[in-house]
Amino acid sequence: MIATIAKQEWRLLKADRTLIAVVLLMATLVGYSLYNGSAWVAFQRQTLAAAEAEQSERMGKLKSDLVAMEEGRMEPKGFQDPRSAGAIVGTSAAPYLAMPPAPLATLAIGQSDLYPYYFKLNLRSKQAILANDEIENPTNLLAGRFDLAFVLVYLFPLLVLALGYNMISAEREQGTLSLSLSQPITMSQLVTGKVLLRGGLLLGLVIGFTLIGALVTGVDLSLPTVWTRLALWIGMMTLYTGFWFGLAILVNSFGTSSATNALSLAGCWLGLVLVLPSVANLIATGMYPVPSRVEMVQAMRTAGKEAQTKGSLLLSKYMEDHPELMPGGEKPQADFASLTYAVQMEVDKKVQPILDHFEEQVDRQQSFVDGFRYLSPAILAQSAINDLAGTSLGRYKHFSKQVDGFFGTWQSYFLPKVFSKVKLSSKDVAGFPVYEYREETDGEILGRVGVVLAGMLVLSGLVLVVAYGRLKRVSVA
Repeated sequence: MIATIAKQEWRLLKADRTLIAVVLLMATLVGYSLYNGSAWVAFQRQTLAAAEAEQSERMGKLKSDLVAMEEGRMEPKGFQDPRSAGAIVGTSAAPYLAMPPAPLATLAIGQSDLYPYYFKLNLRSKQAILANDEIENPTNLLAGRFDLAFVLVYLFPLLVLALGYNMISAEREQGTLSLSLSQPITMSQLVTGKVLLRGGLLLGLVIGFTLIGALVTGVDLSLPTVWTRLALWIGMMTLYTGFWFGLAILVNSFGTSSATNALSLAGCWLGLVLVLPSVANLIATGMYPVPSRVEMVQAMRTAGKEAQTKGSLLLSKYMEDHPELMPGGEKPQADFASLTYAVQMEVDKKVQPILDHFEEQVDRQQSFVDGFRYLSPAILAQSAINDLAGTSLGRYKHFSKQVDGFFGTWQSYFLPKVFSKVKLSSKDVAGFPVYEYREETDGEILGRVGVVLAGMLVLSGLVLVVAYGRLKRVSVA
């Protein structure tokens, strides 16, 4: 019987111009959003390719200069001596640490335009490395980019509500509801047939257009992890669609007019998609404020001035703690490079508490929003899409930890050579630490997305149970 209802609903929809408008609008929105996403990913890849080429050229020139000096074809020029670790560590030997775009990055730009996806490493302050800001229009950063995630989270519910706001009220107003229910069907069966047809149509359009767009924009569908993430993405969209149709059924069950239903559902969309996430963000930032950048800069300046006044003492203290760097018991020579890095380590030590407090407050804000998201399907959907696309805060923090770890490796390799004034050779270039990005495991991603899907399942199920419970009391007249 439900199949028969769905077939009849399909005939009615085909005769209505609303369906054509929905299809065209969906194709336009999805197409434009995927174009924006693919353009951003292409820009990232071009930037990383240019950085890799520049680094390769620098390293090649460094090695050739060292070979030329070893063969006597080149003389050192002051501070440009390529044999000096202090001279090359932040220039010709400085590597790029990059986080490449994930396979499904074209589906959601997420927070990838807010957080840096590459760093140029040196031995300066770790904060100076991490603050490698891009020049970007602040209006663009504030508004975000028009991507598929924006279409699905913010605009797709409006299409669902456009097809669901009058499922019952339209038939009551036209006088056909009593005629339909005179057949051997219940109100629940009638509504289920309508929802399955309308929801399946919308969901099919989204999935179909997205897969076509993914192929066109170069997503490698041969990767097993891509299909796993696409399956989770489809599951999340199914639950998200079910929530909004459940809300439409619930509003229809009160027996109000189609116009009243439309206004009520528009208010629900406004509250759940726009107001509630904004309130969550305001509460989180109010409860757990992060230190201002001005405070950070002031602390670095103060620590820098204090450290510079006792640079020689800091260098002597470091050499006393590392006597192996001073063979023969010689006194440390206070050259520019040694003093600079001795002072820099002291500055890092002074600023570290502020950095730790900043990270702690950000983690608290995120934990609060993570708990608050179970009240808003929009926050849940956005969180899942970003994780599956590889543009979430979680992936950036994963990258940041790798940068932090490699920075320590880089220091451990070069600082002893700076302080002991070891002369590098062309053979040493091959022994420089090499960075390689390690992607998150599927288990880590599935763990985060699984929690979101469970929350969406509970939220959608609750709305549908309440809505179908009220259908028993719907007035036919």
